[in-house]
Amino acid sequence: MKITIIGAGNMGGAIARGLAQGTLVNNSDITVCDLSSTKLEELNKEYPEIHTSSDNVSAAKGTDLVILAVKPWLIKDVISSLPLNDTQMVASLAAGISFAELSQYTAVQTPLFRVVPNTAISQLASLTAIAAQDASPGQQQQLLDIFNEMGIAMIVPESQIPAVTALTSCGIAFVLTYIQAAMQAGVEMGVYPQDAMRMVAQSVKGAAELILNNDTHPSVEIDKVTTPGGITIKGINELEHAGFTSAVIRAMKASK
Repeated sequence: MKITIIGAGNMGGAIARGLAQGTLVNNSDITVCDLSSTKLEELNKEYPEIHTSSDNVSAAKGTDLVILAVKPWLIKDVISSLPLNDTQMVASLAAGISFAELSQYTAVQTPLFRVVPNTAISQLASLTAIAAQDASPGQQQQLLDIFNEMGIAMIVPESQIPAVTALTSCGIAFVLTYIQAAMQAGVEMGVYPQDAMRMVAQSVKGAAELILNNDTHPSVEIDKVTTPGGITIKGINELEHAGFTSAVIRAMKASK
């Protein structure tokens, strides 16, 4: 499978590096395009076999999958300039650009995907949501396989993209906000900042592993550590007195 990534910024560069670390695509079958020679040079230093280019049109010819990792306001100009055929798959990372809009920008009817990763993709730990239009089950599975190597990938209907973006793409920033707040509490209680940060981050990772690796529910796991009259339930109740659950829900809905 040959893949062209247009855009070598934070997300495009992370996907290229993730693909290079995976097993499904040969590094020599990956091409990354960007106007910034600096970004391309940095990528080539890490993965010399990856092809780099500043010419989107040439790079898109003969490729099986084109990943558009550019800002939303650039999508129309970029995709309309590509010499696409009806067998090539196109995956857009641009937030807010619907299939209806993407279809208007392509000269042919081609399998389209909207892909919503989060920044943890650089650590091969993203939750990546994928919506599909005019794509066969086999093509959808190809996208799932690719992004499952960079974390966990899920197929969702396009109608859920705004909600999924709030939960995962914006949501990772909300989790980081919690980590930062808990870290500050640790510092106030006498723990060194770097130690507090690692402690809280590992606790968040551990909580995630409990959910992902077991047939359980957050409330079940909370019950395991909240003994009657104990310190954990006191802390949880303080969070609720301060409107923690409501604040999280409101943050998610505001980001939709």
